[in-house]
Order: sequence, then C-alpha cells, then structure tokens
Amino acid sequence: MFGGCYSNLEATVALRREAERLGIPARNTICTGDVVAYCADPVATVDLVRDWGVHVVMGNCEEQLGWSKDDCGCGFEEGTACEALSVDWYGYSNRHLGEDARAWMRGLPRRIDMTIGSCRLAVIHGAADLINGFVFASTPWSEKARQIGLTGCDGAIGGHSGIPFTEMEGGSLWHNSGALGMPANDGTRRVWYSLLAPIRDGVEVTTHSLDYDSATAARKMRMRGLPAGYADALETGLWPSCDVLPPRELSERGIPLAASTVAWRGRRAA
Repeated sequence: MFGGCYSNLEATVALRREAERLGIPARNTICTGDVVAYCADPVATVDLVRDWGVHVVMGNCEEQLGWSKDDCGCGFEEGTACEALSVDWYGYSNRHLGEDARAWMRGLPRRIDMTIGSCRLAVIHGAADLINGFVFASTPWSEKARQIGLTGCDGAIGGHSGIPFTEMEGGSLWHNSGALGMPANDGTRRVWYSLLAPIRDGVEVTTHSLDYDSATAARKMRMRGLPAGYADALETGLWPSCDVLPPRELSERGIPLAASTVAWRGRRAA
C-alpha cells in the first residue's frame, strides 16, 4: 500500500524495486492516488506506475488533471502558502501531461474494495465523502467512524494527508500509509509505504520507511524551476508550509517517525 508519488520518479522506482525484492506482485499492490504533484517527473512517473500494473485510486490531482481543470483541487484554503505554491507545480504538470495520461486518470476508480483475511477494507483517497478531505491521526475517531460507516466496510485506507498512521477502535480501522513522494514532515528524507498481511481473525498492518535518491529528485526540481520549498523538503524532511496541519501534527513537525506494526482483529473478532 502506498500513495502520493507526487511526480517523484526516484522514489517510485525505489518502491517498485522494493516490491520486487519482497516478492509482492502488482496485483497485490494499491496506490491511494496523487501519482502526480510537486516533483519534476509527472510524465515518467505516470508511465512507470502504469507499466508496473498496480491498482490505483483516483486522487484529487488525477481528478483535476484528468479533466484539465485550473487548479490541483487539494483543498488548500485560498490565500495560504500551500495554495500559492500549488500554482507553479500544478501548472508545470498540466503543461507536460498528454491526453493519453489524462484519459488514464479519468478512468481510475474513486474507491477500491479489498478483502484480506476476514476483513473488508475500502481504499479511498481523502475521505469517503470528499476526495480531498484531510483525515489525520488527530482527526476525532467519531469522524473516522462516520466515514467508515459510509463505506459499509470494516475499515478504510486513505491517503492525501501525507503522514502515516494507524488507528483502531471497536473493531474498525483507519490506516494511512503516508506519502511516497514527499517526506512526512518529520525532519528526515525518508518516505513511507505499508504492508498488510492476513493473520488469525484479522490483519497485520506495518508501516515502512524507504530511502531513495532524494538528492537527484531535488536537483531536477531546481533545474526545472519548480518551487524551491518542495525541493528543499526532499532534503530537509520539512514541508515548506504547514497550513493544512491540525495542532497535534504541527507540534510533531521535525520529530522522526518510527516504523510501526499493529494487529487489527476486525469487527468479527471484536
């Protein structure tokens, strides 16, 4: 499970190699969307993901670019630094993507349901009722439970917010694998993905960090005139703007994340 390639070709290549090393086939791999965003290689990253043959959920960036809309639709508030920075990287991607890539984006599903062990999970991009909805670890469980209820599944796997976390309550699960193309704002260059494996009466969920050639990815961004803040972020591990972050996530900025493993028993076991 991974999401947010963000046009970061080097990170996407590294993850594909890691999947091959682990013996995980494309049919068992899901991307939660936003294949294209901040970094330098929108076309090559789309081509790589398509050639890889993994399942992909439509993210807000695919929705916007697929129909050639005017902005990224990320949910940034007007007048914020995030919104201002998005003008340049979105325009860059919009200029470079061809119709074949846009047609692929338009054809992506907005949700993928998966069954693993005895549990059924809905894979979405942001929230169940809003493609660009931000769901963080600090988002109240009542809201997560409402979103899971909308899916009719035992749990949900989302992307969009860029920071990995896993939360369980009452036999339900919300998991976010983090972003592949941008660090998790934790002061390290690492990016994130996760592995889900069936266990007795449930699922084991493990988050993993990934090292890759971030220096090359950052250098290409600078050469192509993309926002310096995001190029710097690949090297510092710190986002150039934290407008979208709730207080808890803002207070944890720059604190290195640790990999985690949890055993989710699911509603039936609960």
